[in-house]
Amino acid sequence: MTAAPRPRRSVLYMPGSNARALEKGRALPADGLILDLEDAVAPDAKEAARKQVVDVLGAGGYGKRELIARVNGLDTPWGEADVRAIARSAADALLIPKVESADGVRRVADIMTSAGSDRMPVWCMIETPEGVLNAAAIARASRRVGCFVMGTSDLAKDLRAAHTRERLPMLTSLGLCVLAARASGIAILDGVHLDLADDGGFAYSCQQGKELGFDGKTLIHPKTVAAANRIFAPSAEEIAWAKKIIAAHAEANKLGQGVVVVNGRLIENLHVEAAHRLVALADAITEMEAGATAG
Repeated sequence: MTAAPRPRRSVLYMPGSNARALEKGRALPADGLILDLEDAVAPDAKEAARKQVVDVLGAGGYGKRELIARVNGLDTPWGEADVRAIARSAADALLIPKVESADGVRRVADIMTSAGSDRMPVWCMIETPEGVLNAAAIARASRRVGCFVMGTSDLAKDLRAAHTRERLPMLTSLGLCVLAARASGIAILDGVHLDLADDGGFAYSCQQGKELGFDGKTLIHPKTVAAANRIFAPSAEEIAWAKKIIAAHAEANKLGQGVVVVNGRLIENLHVEAAHRLVALADAITEMEAGATAG
C-alpha cells in the first residue's frame, strides 16, 4: 500500500503582505494555504512581506493545514532571496511560479540546497503553454517536486482562449498536466475560479476538476472553502461502497478467488486499490478536521 494521501481539497491563496489575512488563516477550514510573495504583493512591499511570511511560519498556530510559500521568479530582483528565506523557514513546501522547464526547477532546488534545505518539497505552477508541453519533464526534474498547481488564468491569456463554464478550451492542457502528475506520482491542484458571485459555476468547476483527476482546487476567497471541501471529499456513498468492496474482495481471497461480483459489478484488484485510497483519504480528512484548531 502507498502512503495515505494528504487532503488538498482546498488550498487558499493569501497575500503575504496582509497581516490580518495571515492571522485569519489560522482559523479557516482550508486544507492548505499558499502564502503569496508574488502576484499579491506590490513591488515596494516585497521584502517586508518576505520577512512577515517567514515570521508567521515560525510562529505556527495553523494546526494541520499545509503551508506553502509562493516565491517570486528567479528572473526578478526578489526571487533568489525569497527562495533562500523560504528554504530555511517552517513552510511545508515552496511554490515556484511560471515553471517552464526542468532546468528552472533544478535552479531553485540548487539554491535551496545551498541554503541548507535538503528535504523541503517544491511545488510547480504550470501556467504557460511551454510549461504544459514540458510538464512530464518538470515533474521528474527533482526528487523535491511534489505537486503541480495549475495557473489557468495566465494559461488562458497565453492560449488566447476563452473562460467558459465547461472550460473546453482548457481541457487539453489540464489533461496533459494530470497525465504528467500521475505518471510521476505527484499531486495536482486545479486553477482558481475568478467569479466570486458565480457559486454555481464554482461548484461546477470543482466537480469537473474532481472528475478530471485533480486532488483539489486553489482558491482566492475564504467563502469558497466549504464548497471545495465538500465536493473534493469522498461522499458517504462512495466511502460505504469502497468499504463494501474491500470486505467482499477480502472474503473472496480467503476462498482463493481473485475477483468477486458485488451488486452486479465485477471487482478486481485495481478497484480494491482505489477503494483503499479513498478510505484512507476520508480518514485523513477526518483527522485533519478534528485537529483543525490545534497549534
